Amino acid sequence: MRKIFAVMALSLLAANVMAAVSPDEAAKLGTTLTPVGAEKSGNADGSIPAWTGGIPKNAGAVDSKGFLADPFASEKPLFVITAATVDKYKDKLSDGQVAMFKRYPETYKIPVYPTHRTVNLPPDIYESIKRSALNVKAINDGNGLENFTGNRYYAFPIPKNGVEVLWNHITRYHGGNLRRIITQATPQTNGSYTPIRFEEEVAVPQLIPDMDPAKGANVLTFFKQSVTAPARLAGNVLLVHETLDQVKEPRLAWIYNAGQRRVRRAPQVAYDGPGTASDGLRTSDNFDMFSGAPDRYDWKLVGKKEMYIPYNSYKLDQPTLKYDDIIKAGHINQDLTRYELHRVWEVVGTVKPSERHIYAKRHMYIDEDSWQVALVDHYDGRGQLWRVAEGHAQFYYNHQTPAYTVETLYDIIAGRYLALGMKNEEKSSFVFGFDARAADYTPAALRAEGVR
Repeated sequence: MRKIFAVMALSLLAANVMAAVSPDEAAKLGTTLTPVGAEKSGNADGSIPAWTGGIPKNAGAVDSKGFLADPFASEKPLFVITAATVDKYKDKLSDGQVAMFKRYPETYKIPVYPTHRTVNLPPDIYESIKRSALNVKAINDGNGLENFTGNRYYAFPIPKNGVEVLWNHITRYHGGNLRRIITQATPQTNGSYTPIRFEEEVAVPQLIPDMDPAKGANVLTFFKQSVTAPARLAGNVLLVHETLDQVKEPRLAWIYNAGQRRVRRAPQVAYDGPGTASDGLRTSDNFDMFSGAPDRYDWKLVGKKEMYIPYNSYKLDQPTLKYDDIIKAGHINQDLTRYELHRVWEVVGTVKPSERHIYAKRHMYIDEDSWQVALVDHYDGRGQLWRVAEGHAQFYYNHQTPAYTVETLYDIIAGRYLALGMKNEEKSSFVFGFDARAADYTPAALRAEGVR
């Protein structure tokens, strides 16, 4: 019996050691690794350069609406991958990207530009990351976090398994409290669409001065989304309390329905519940490329590889563009996109035998410098490739914040897609650092938000 207890104790100790890294390993952050845990060195042939601190806060002009100038506007593609040449480059593409060439051989292309490792974060975020490395442990079979306190960012900068890599995406830095006006499109196969306009806020408990610490202890973010167009949907408001451990305390969500003038709990806003006004083209956990609880999947860490991923997508965000310039039949206008060669973490999520989800497998590729999910291939229950997601990212150098310019999700079976996050025609770009109040993120506040 003593031997059994000794073995159990050693097993628990080993689990704890694996969960948080040693001081010697954490010391690699900022030395051989970047402060967020990426490889600081470039690759062998120099096509991926070494990280030298990212680009400065004054890398380009910022217009009166907050839109950023493209610091790489003068660059031309090194080459453009087409359906005729895709086989030459497929070792650096996802299966989903290859499938897009087969689905749209005449129009889909991937323009590949020189690689720029632009990401850098504020000094206090780097301090949080090192603290996370030394202290944070995964609990509840990887579905919750322990010792994740203070400014809570990047739970596992030196990850040991697939779920830890995913947690870095979930807990990444968004620039603090964020307010934005964005547009979503779900085009028909001929390219026609009705814009869906959202006004959104993301607030973090540690940046809400009057937040009750007890209420914010298990909340990662507060999210509020108001639909303002088209008229048939205007006035509907969604409120989400994104909990850290969603097995212990499931995501809390409420919807104010303007037609009914009622606030209701919304448990369907989770997992594979339908995304807001998405015409059935995305799930709730497709939002932000992946969001919510990881508990329905087993997450396998395949390793790292070099891939052509959407990056530094400033051209796609220019306020001179109209949404009609971006939204085309089959896929967005690929002439406006930019892809670069970057190292990514490769993670495969497979639905647990005891769980259900419309995506039986998710094959993810996560950028090492930002921890943002860049590409995801989604497979149905038959093992067939179904939906292909691309996160067209840019770095908001003036606020030292990585974010998505446009998230695309292509249904290669139906020939339709969803594009989320466009703001080219809006009155402002993202607003970082707004003052948030705890009372604004309560169910009682939803009715005041809804307008008809």
